Amino acid sequence: MSRSYTNLLDLASGNFPVLGQPREKKRLPRVMTVPGDISELDDDQANSVSSDVPSSVVQDRIIIVANQLPVKAKRRPDNKGWSFSWDEDSLLLQLKDGLPDDMEVIYVGSLRVEVDLSEQDDVSQLLLDRFKCVPAFLPPDILSKFYHGFCKQHLWPLFHYMLPFSVNHGGRFDRSLWEAYVAANKIFSQRVIEVINPEDDYVWIHDYHLMVLPTFLRRRFNRLRMGFFLHSPFPSSEIYRTLPVREEILKALLNSDLIGFHTFDYARHFLSCCSRMLGLEYQSKRGYIGLEYYGRTIGIKIMPVGIHMGQIESVLKLADKEWRVGELKQQFEGKTVLLGVDDMDIFKGVNLKLLAMEQMLKQHPKWQGRAVLVQIANPARGKGKDLEEIQAEIQASCKRINETFGQPGYEPVVFIDRPISLSERAAYYTIAECVVVAAVRDGMNLTPYEYIVCRQGVFGPENSSESSGPKKSMLVVSEFIGCSPSLSGAIRVNPWNIEATAEAMNEAISMSDSEKQLRHEKHYRYVSTHDVAYWSRSFFQDMERCCRDHFRRHCWGIGLSFGFRVVALDPNFRKLSIDAIVSAYLRSKNRAILLDYDGTIMPQTSINRTPSQEVISIINALCSDVKNTIFIVSGRGRESLGKWFSPCKKLGIAAEHGFFMRWSVDEHWETCGQSSDFGWIQIAEPVMKLYTESTDGSSIETKESALVWHHRDADPGFGASQAKEMLDHLESVLANEPVAVKSGQFIVEVKPQGISKGCVAEKIFTSMAESGRQADFVLCVGDDRSDEDMFEIIGNAITSGVLSSSTSVFACTVGQKPSKAKYYLDDTTDVINMLEALADASDSAPSPGSSPWNQPLQLNEIAAS
Repeated sequence: MSRSYTNLLDLASGNFPVLGQPREKKRLPRVMTVPGDISELDDDQANSVSSDVPSSVVQDRIIIVANQLPVKAKRRPDNKGWSFSWDEDSLLLQLKDGLPDDMEVIYVGSLRVEVDLSEQDDVSQLLLDRFKCVPAFLPPDILSKFYHGFCKQHLWPLFHYMLPFSVNHGGRFDRSLWEAYVAANKIFSQRVIEVINPEDDYVWIHDYHLMVLPTFLRRRFNRLRMGFFLHSPFPSSEIYRTLPVREEILKALLNSDLIGFHTFDYARHFLSCCSRMLGLEYQSKRGYIGLEYYGRTIGIKIMPVGIHMGQIESVLKLADKEWRVGELKQQFEGKTVLLGVDDMDIFKGVNLKLLAMEQMLKQHPKWQGRAVLVQIANPARGKGKDLEEIQAEIQASCKRINETFGQPGYEPVVFIDRPISLSERAAYYTIAECVVVAAVRDGMNLTPYEYIVCRQGVFGPENSSESSGPKKSMLVVSEFIGCSPSLSGAIRVNPWNIEATAEAMNEAISMSDSEKQLRHEKHYRYVSTHDVAYWSRSFFQDMERCCRDHFRRHCWGIGLSFGFRVVALDPNFRKLSIDAIVSAYLRSKNRAILLDYDGTIMPQTSINRTPSQEVISIINALCSDVKNTIFIVSGRGRESLGKWFSPCKKLGIAAEHGFFMRWSVDEHWETCGQSSDFGWIQIAEPVMKLYTESTDGSSIETKESALVWHHRDADPGFGASQAKEMLDHLESVLANEPVAVKSGQFIVEVKPQGISKGCVAEKIFTSMAESGRQADFVLCVGDDRSDEDMFEIIGNAITSGVLSSSTSVFACTVGQKPSKAKYYLDDTTDVINMLEALADASDSAPSPGSSPWNQPLQLNEIAAS
């Protein structure tokens, strides 16, 4: 068992340790780098939730965690120590603009340089004091396997739709790389824990490098306010499900309170994985998407990131000094410049863009000698054989195109393969008529945004006449990048279609100036208002909203390893105490006990639906107590229920949600429906058969009073879609019939109006009151939506006087989930144990006259069975 498990139970019961005692400032401890075995979720200090930092903080604070800190580091010239400076290009630094002015920001991440073990303490203290940064130092062996191994060989290709088909193409899954990934995430968690105030701080985790970090932090602080944003694409479920550790990562992400994506497509794929792998369905309420997960609502945020307007605009004022725009204009005088700015990796489609340029020059010879593609390639972040092959192909394409179409003083492709500054990049943006992005898959890509802002800018007095005129720009963008949906004026292309991309490039540079101007204005309005500050402000506001009820709810942790999750429940919703219910049971004189069957006393996963001998014995024992009125209230047919419970002579049964009802074996079945006309079956059945034929895995269950369409074994997405369509279809064709059409858990049911488990409960309570035996103890147990009617009717019965206000009521749902019941039990085993405790109580209680318990079967035999 996890060593933090008991501690989380302490937290749930309110036993918080004393935090925040003033102490002397201390150095942050160094992360241990001694080699050893990697344990996925073994935390040496997991029995403590205390922190090194006082919790009596007046202002809110946010801890931003990412793979790399937003600082630059370099060795001093004398080789003694390090010098650090902010990385102004880092998104993590820029997002501060959208956070509240009085909010303190602390960064946790790694450095781009390797710091010697002997220097790590000093570097940690320096970065904390001057930059409020906490470095996570990863041992070289873990760093290599974590970043270049699992992140770049497994996650990065897979999230960009590249499957490992062979050893030479993508590589095979290596569990040692996964273990290094887990170990690295654990080190990051330790650094966060050193500085966190769990009751006051927010934590915002960034990107695919740290996808299991939420579990480490949630294990330690179950009420922690935590968000996660994925900056890469999230692949479709068919792709994601090929990952051997798919569930571990998915469940780890679900320990966040808010999960953010750039586009709806990425969010949709994530939600599809949650549905297909974990059976979780999302709900949309008032524009917010939420996933219910063990009583917690996890928010799903869709918001593309933007650029830092202030940084771009300040660079524009300097661009003509650092990289003279005039020189570029002179160099490309009389030419139409198309520009590409991409990282050098296998998914940016640079080679496809070059082929499209070649095709354009072939198809439209008028551009030969006039059109130039300037391709800037930023240094590669990864490495490997695939990247080397792409680089070789790009070089070959550039050489071929220039040899074929080049002329004296004209090269159709200018390939810049070196790092360039933002100011130099801005100069290229300024002179480009069109920017082309042909990435085959990219999380966001801010190149078009930067281009639009640069085309809007002013570049000094020599260009004042031009800059005062209308601004124009054109974009050709791949439909597979995150910014594409936001740029409605761009020409979207499938980069794999070389001919179509070539035609789009021709169209972009041939378009009239007025059209370019209109498209530019539309884009600039969007980009200038949806900047990085807007993005971070929106994400943080949603994180506040998602975490609003954290300290109002009862929380505790369950599960081991990456199966760990926090259960959060309303304070009024608690687990049924067997001691409490037995005490109330013994004090009462007239008891009503209503039990659902499937999912309550019979596990949903059981193939054999016949009740066990243990269940029969316990129910018989309860029925033998003259104070008890016991009913099985189920959606099942009367024939099967009557057969299964035939040994229970005094048991009442309500079959088919109460359409048929009898008080004991000796009495006849009563029909409780308002109508005996079943002509509607001739209308409903053909509709259900139609959907059954077209939905593999679905089936129809025919009852005496109802028709039920099951789709539990169908494809989850298609089954749910068909069920929704069928519901609308049946409601339409049965509008004038005396029936109700309802959807449930993997079912669509048509049944007579006025039939529900709530009506059964009301009838039982009323009958008992009219016979002078008003119930002073009510136990009602069920597990699904149909049982909620019973829970609801209990409150109404007390209001109407059918039940006394002093009645001991135990409405109990099976499983921890939102319910009208005030109590829950975890599973059918808990339910049977509780019923057995009541039977024991009946057996031990004194009873008047001849005891009905003088039967051959004793309770010790029941327990043994």
